[in-house]
Amino acid sequence: MDHRTKRVAIVGAGTSGVAACKHLLARGFRPVVFDAGASVGGQWTRTLASTRLQSPHVAYRFSDFPWPDSVDWYPRHDQVVDYLAAYARRFAVDERVRFRSTVLAAEFVGDDAADGWERWNGNGEAFGDGSGAWRLTVHHDDTDTTQVYEFDFLILCIGRFSGVPNIPAFPPAGGPDVFRGRVIHSMEFSDMDDADAAALVKGKRVVVVGSGKSAFDIAAECAEANGVEQPCTMICRSPRWLLHDTNVWGKVDIGYIYFTRFAELMVRKPGAGVASNLLATFLSPLGWLISKLTEAYYKKEIQMEEHGMSPEYGLSKSLSSCLIGMLPERFYDKVKEGSVVIKRSAKSFTFRDDGLVLDDDGGSGGERVVQADLVILATGFRGDEKLRRMFASRRVRDIVVGSPETAAPLYRECVHPRVPQMAVIGYSESATNIQTCEMLAKWVARLLDGAFRLPPVRRMEASVAEWGRYMRRSAGEEHFRRSCLGGVGIWYSDELCRDMGCDPRRKKGLLAEWFQPYGAVDYADIQ
Repeated sequence: MDHRTKRVAIVGAGTSGVAACKHLLARGFRPVVFDAGASVGGQWTRTLASTRLQSPHVAYRFSDFPWPDSVDWYPRHDQVVDYLAAYARRFAVDERVRFRSTVLAAEFVGDDAADGWERWNGNGEAFGDGSGAWRLTVHHDDTDTTQVYEFDFLILCIGRFSGVPNIPAFPPAGGPDVFRGRVIHSMEFSDMDDADAAALVKGKRVVVVGSGKSAFDIAAECAEANGVEQPCTMICRSPRWLLHDTNVWGKVDIGYIYFTRFAELMVRKPGAGVASNLLATFLSPLGWLISKLTEAYYKKEIQMEEHGMSPEYGLSKSLSSCLIGMLPERFYDKVKEGSVVIKRSAKSFTFRDDGLVLDDDGGSGGERVVQADLVILATGFRGDEKLRRMFASRRVRDIVVGSPETAAPLYRECVHPRVPQMAVIGYSESATNIQTCEMLAKWVARLLDGAFRLPPVRRMEASVAEWGRYMRRSAGEEHFRRSCLGGVGIWYSDELCRDMGCDPRRKKGLLAEWFQPYGAVDYADIQ
């Protein structure tokens, strides 16, 4: 039986979902895509009015699909949605999507012998011996019906930054229930229509809790709505590196500093061998010096130190743990004028009837109370729990996202060595997520097409463990579960290329190969 007649399901029609569908269609498959939304675009269709790409459009693109000439340098969220929709139309992806269809549960049906397999799925091939299948329970909103489908392979493209909000734990009598105002998560705020979101914050004492990109964006929007008359208060525990521009010293793109083969020579890469690690150790002082000079530039140009928002860790670690973003326009000008008030809190906080109580006194010698009408928790998401909830089987739930001590144990950040006929795209983070998603989409499409087989289970598990040690070492104990590829993106793509039988060296000329940043276009001829 021709494997192209196999039934393939994709869950999610965001960036990774449309890429996966496109490359499967190119190889003759006819996948079915389920998405809970009404259009392609994933989280880009549910975001703040002011949200823009955090990188120039030339760096955020599919390899074979350029942006239109009229797009902004940092595209607005609606322009990103239009780009993804145009991509879906161009490659007939939209014809394969069943919108307003929520996958309630996924269950593998077949021989559950994964613990005894020497090769993944029994033989290292995508469809194994053909006896197993994934049973999906799907609710269709348009007809208000729930149906069960069976597929031979399942691709999860559900992302990490949506669905299950990360809500801080509070002591008894110190949680949101004692607060007279309203408490929402940033997910709820982002899901609102622009007009409803603006009306919600207008004229209110808004407190935003968080230190990531979404917290800054929400605080900036509140400041635009209320000005200095009703300033927005931002409660921040650990400041992050948020940059005003990707050009360092006004003319050198940060990609030339951190995202080249030469830059990765200074990093101990997982699976690279003893000689590579010795070279990385030898070059580490140079890497330290480059990062310190870059940090000095940004600290001079951005008023972070003036407002007590200088990060506690270096820029290099921020990149290797994917804890970096772009500042909203004129953010610190808003702080200076008083429309945004930043309060640092090294510990936790609790609620009271009229606002928040910060557990530390900030050096003032007394209790700090922040009065509020509305509190927005920009405290992130539980991507691991979102992935876990997809599965009906307790066994799969328990193993697929690892443990508190380990990141999700996915080989090549994509397949679990002991979960058959399933791939995950878009769970790991990188400097340019769209490029990583597209590379994995190509890798999965070739795997399903029989172009290569996966190695023995034990070898995959050894690779997973080695990458886990790298992520713990590079990102630190607090952030390693983000599964960030930021510091080794080229090396990661090299491994995917080698699996697919492609030359990992993509540039023309020695200097370009070592000193130019890599981007999606470099991999355009891999289909």
